[in-house]
Amino acid sequence: MLATTARVLKYGGAFGSCATIALCIAYVTSSAAQSSKESQPPDGNASPIYGVTIPAGYRDWNLISVGRLKTDKLDQLRAQLGNDIAIKAFKAGKLPFPDGAMIAALHWTYVPSEANDKVLAAAFPGAQSFVPGSAVNVQFMVKDSKKYAATGGWGFADFKNGKPGDKALHEACFPCHEPAKAHDFVFAHYAPTP
Repeated sequence: MLATTARVLKYGGAFGSCATIALCIAYVTSSAAQSSKESQPPDGNASPIYGVTIPAGYRDWNLISVGRLKTDKLDQLRAQLGNDIAIKAFKAGKLPFPDGAMIAALHWTYVPSEANDKVLAAAFPGAQSFVPGSAVNVQFMVKDSKKYAATGGWGFADFKNGKPGDKALHEACFPCHEPAKAHDFVFAHYAPTP
């Protein structure tokens, strides 16, 4: 009986030591893989430079404002949406925006709507209405004052058909927003409630 107990302890102890070593190896391997993954450049679904991806559910965010941008090269309808943190800051007039604020800018061409014009003709003779046409792109600003300290605390992203634009496009984001420095680099202003 004593010999059997000694064998169980001997082999059980050896088994326990092997199990402990295996767990340590698994932990180290897992940690190294995670560390390696974190140091990798952003995946193909993230914006170059900033690593911003399309936030889930952004189309359900609240409206900040709408507008039309017309230049010699483009004529677009634009809507800006904000997550709860951004909307709260806009309503309170809080600058700078707090970390976690996210703003989406949706851009479309616009086209005349004959169907709307027909409906409106009786009440508004000669009315011309326009509606969004094809989607141009969607852009995002993500506030993280530490991560994006070099760009005013904002990370940027520009997507077309769900794919991020190239590095050169994203290099132009912050310089484009610098004229809005007094408003924490944000062009959009909260539209008044009708």
